Amino acid sequence: MSDVDPVYRADCPSREILDQIADKWSMLVLAVLIEPRRFNAIKRRLDGVTQRVLTQTLRKLERNGMVSRRILPGPPLGVEYARTPLGNSLQGPFSQLYLWTVQNMDEIQSRQFEYDTRDTGH
Repeated sequence: MSDVDPVYRADCPSREILDQIADKWSMLVLAVLIEPRRFNAIKRRLDGVTQRVLTQTLRKLERNGMVSRRILPGPPLGVEYARTPLGNSLQGPFSQLYLWTVQNMDEIQSRQFEYDTRDTGH
């Protein structure tokens, strides 16, 4: 029998779920979807995201039940994405993480610079 807590085991589903929801693009997409948006509107809001990465992120979030996808009748045909109640439930935790990041980014960047410029001897 292993002494490892079940949530820290390599086969615990929480690892995959955390990996899928805690990456930067997932967090940013969920933030942008405070209201339903079309694909290109999401892409315009997220500077630096590629079409491929945004497509993969939206599919992953849809698969996990955090985003819904709706075909809009055309012409032109369109697709609209929106947060689901499950996706909305992440607003509080993600807001706290974002706030912590903004409040601490200067110190973190200072520590990174200090670490990167010191002579570590390895």
